[in-house]
Amino acid sequence: MDQMDQKLLRQRESKCIQENPPGCNAGCPIHVDARGMAKAVQQEDYATGFALYNRMVPFPRIISRICDQPCRKACKRNEIDESIFIKGLEQICVDNNNTAPKLLLPKAKSQKVAIVGAGLSGLTAAVELSRKGYKVTVFEATDRLGGSIWDIAEDKLPRQLIHNDFEIIAKFPIEIRYNTAISALDSLCEEYDAIYLTTGFQQTDNSDLGLELTSDGKIKVDLTSLATSNNKVFAGGSLRREYGHPSPIASIADGKTVAISIDRLFQNASLTANREKEGPYETALYTNIKGIKPEAMVLAGDSASGYSKTEAVQEANRCLLCECQECVKACEYLAHYRGYPKRYVREVYNNLSIVMGIHHANNMINSCSLCGLCEQICPGNLNMGEICHEARKMMVEKGKMPPSTHDFALRDMQFSNSESCALTRNQPGSSSSEWVFYPGCQLAASSPHYVQQIYSFLCEKLGGGVGIMLGCCGAPATWAGQEAAFRETRNKLDSNWRSLGSPKIIAACPTCFSLFKHDSPDMPVENLWTLLERIGLPEGSNQLAKTPQKLAIHDSCTTRHDAELQTSVRNLLGKLGYQIEELPLNRETTVCCGYGGLMLYANQEIAHKVIDRRINESELDYIAYCSMCRDNFASQGKRTYHLLDLIFGGGKENLAAQAGPGYSQRQENRARLKQTLLREVWGEEVAEPQTEVKVTIPADVLQQMEDRRILVDDVTKVIAHAESTGSKLKDARSGHYIAYFQPASVTYWVEYLPQADGFVVHNAYCHRIEIGG
Repeated sequence: MDQMDQKLLRQRESKCIQENPPGCNAGCPIHVDARGMAKAVQQEDYATGFALYNRMVPFPRIISRICDQPCRKACKRNEIDESIFIKGLEQICVDNNNTAPKLLLPKAKSQKVAIVGAGLSGLTAAVELSRKGYKVTVFEATDRLGGSIWDIAEDKLPRQLIHNDFEIIAKFPIEIRYNTAISALDSLCEEYDAIYLTTGFQQTDNSDLGLELTSDGKIKVDLTSLATSNNKVFAGGSLRREYGHPSPIASIADGKTVAISIDRLFQNASLTANREKEGPYETALYTNIKGIKPEAMVLAGDSASGYSKTEAVQEANRCLLCECQECVKACEYLAHYRGYPKRYVREVYNNLSIVMGIHHANNMINSCSLCGLCEQICPGNLNMGEICHEARKMMVEKGKMPPSTHDFALRDMQFSNSESCALTRNQPGSSSSEWVFYPGCQLAASSPHYVQQIYSFLCEKLGGGVGIMLGCCGAPATWAGQEAAFRETRNKLDSNWRSLGSPKIIAACPTCFSLFKHDSPDMPVENLWTLLERIGLPEGSNQLAKTPQKLAIHDSCTTRHDAELQTSVRNLLGKLGYQIEELPLNRETTVCCGYGGLMLYANQEIAHKVIDRRINESELDYIAYCSMCRDNFASQGKRTYHLLDLIFGGGKENLAAQAGPGYSQRQENRARLKQTLLREVWGEEVAEPQTEVKVTIPADVLQQMEDRRILVDDVTKVIAHAESTGSKLKDARSGHYIAYFQPASVTYWVEYLPQADGFVVHNAYCHRIEIGG
C-alpha cells in the first residue's frame, strides 16, 4: 500500500476508541490497569491481579497502602454512585500473591547516573534505569531508604512491608551511598552522565545549584521530561511545584518519567516527542452506563487489614469493566468475528496488501451488510460497511475476489434485467411519461400482483402519463464490488428512462430509491410511500384494520437517513387504522434484515443471526415496507406484513404468516409479471416460454435446492447438457445418473433418473471447484 493508504488506515483506526484505556487507567499517573485487576479479583485470581499491578508499580506493598488514588476521580461509576475503591483491590492482590516476578538483568552499559534522594521517586528511577543496564548510584542524606514514607503511621503502613518492597534494590547493581548530603552539582556533573534531583535537595538553597529558577525560587523544570536548564540534570519528586499535596503515586510517576528522559538523553533522542500520554490524561473511551443501577461502595469490615476476599469480590463486581463495544453489541456481524472495528480495519488492510497467498479476510469483508448501523452507533462514527465495500471493489479490480461468493446474486440480477423480465413502456395511449413506476426486482419477485395493482392505481390517480420499468437497479453489483457490472446496469437503466422522456421515478423499493437518490442525482425520484401519503390511498385500503391492531414496525436499513420516508410510512399506517410499536433500534439506528450487502449469500450463518435477533425483539406482528425484509422475517416464522398487504390485501387472512416464494419461484414471478402486463395492460399476445427439460422434483429435494440456492433452471440446464452431450456418469448401486454443468462461476451437480415424460431429480448440489479436462 502507498503512504496515502497508510494515512487513511490510521485515520479510520483512530475512530474506533475500543483500545483506549478506561478512565481509571488514563487518570493514573503510571497507568495501572485497574480494570484488569478488578476483573482478576472478580475471579479471585490474585496472581494475575498482582502481576498487572507490579508491572507498573515497583513497590506494590507500600503503594497499595498509601496510594492517594487519583484514578478514582476518573472512575465511570462516579456518574452513577461512587467510584470503585481501587486501593482495596490492589491491597488484596498484594496480600494474596505468592509469586515473585522474575528479574532479567541486561548487559551493563557505560553511562552512569547519579540520583540524589532515596525516596519513592529516586528509588523508582534507580530501578527503572537499572532495568535498562545503566550504572546507578543513589545518594541519600540519611541512613535508610524511603524518605518521608517512614513518617506514615505503622498501622497504616507496616514497617515490614517497607523492608519487603526495598529488597528489590539489592537485586540490581545499584550503589547506595547513605549519610551523603549533596549541596552542589559541579562534582556530580563531572563524574556522572546524568543526574536526578529528588527529595535529597529539600533543605538546599536552590540558588546554589546553578540551575534556572522560577520567580518563586523553585527549580524550573520542563513538565514533560523533568529536564532543567542543565541538559544533564533532571528534577522531580518533592521538588515539583505543581502538586498541591504529597502524592506517592505522582512520586513514582516522576521516577518513571525521568528514567525515560535519561534513556532518551543517552540515545540522542528527543526528550519530549510523543509523550503526551505518559502521565494522567482524559481518555477517549466511551462507556454506556444506561440502565446501570446504583450500588454503594463496599466497606471493609476490618479497615486496618482491608477487604476480605468476599468483600473484595463484591467491590470488584461493582466495576463496569469499562469498554465501548457499542457497535459490536448492536451488530451480529461485528460480534461474530469476536473482535471490534479497529482490529477488523487492520485485517481488511492486511488482506488488501497480500500479493501472493490466501486472503483470509475475504469472508469477513463479504459478510458485512454495508448497512451503516455501526457509524450511527459508534462515538467516533467509524463505518465498517464503507471500508468493506471499498475492499470488495479493490479486490475485484485486482482479480483477487472469488466470483463464486456473489455469483448467485449477480446472475439473479442479470435475469431480472434480461429479455425475460425487463420491461420499459409508456402508459397505453401515451408517447411519453411524466411519471414512471419502478417497483424493483424484489417486489416483482415476491408480490407481482401488487405491482399490477399499484400501477393501475397510479395510472388512475396521476396525470401526464405513467410509464413502467421492470428490472433491477444494480444494487447486487455495487454491493459485490463489481463496479463495471454496476455501471453497465445503470447505463442501460438510464437509457431506458430517457426513452420514456426522462420522467419522475416512483420507487417502491427502499434500496432502489436510495440508489437513485445518491447514484443518479439527475433522475428525479420519489418514494411510493411519500407519494401515497400525498395523493391518498386507494379506496377500501383498510379492510385488514376492521379490528384495531398494533404492529411492530421495522425500518429498512437503506432508509436510515430518510426521516421523511419513515414518517410517511408511519402516517400511512395511522390512516389505515394501525397502532405502532417502535422496535429498540429504529429509524436512523435500524438494523439490516440480513439481505443488504448480499450478506445472505456470503454468510448465511450471520444472516440468520441477524434475522433471529430482529424478529425476537417484539411479540407483535411486524410490518415492513421492503419485500426482502418482509420475506426474510417470514422465512424464519415471524408473522410479518408488507405495507402493501394492508393496502391491497383485500381482507385476506394469514397474509402475515405466508412464507415468501423460493428462489426459482421468484424468477418465475418476474417473468410472468412481464407477460401479464403486456397481455392485460398493452393487449399484446405473449408466447408462453417453452421448458427445455421437464423435471419432477420431490419436496425434500426442492428444499435442499432452496437452502443451497440452486434454481430449477440450473437443474434443467445440467440435465439438458448431460443428455445432449452424453457427459454423465451412472451410479451402479442406485442406477441414478450424475452430471454437472458450470453456467458461470459455480459448478452444479444433479443426480437424476429418466421417467416417461421427463426426469425426476434425486439430489442437487453445487461447489466452487472448476472441473478441468
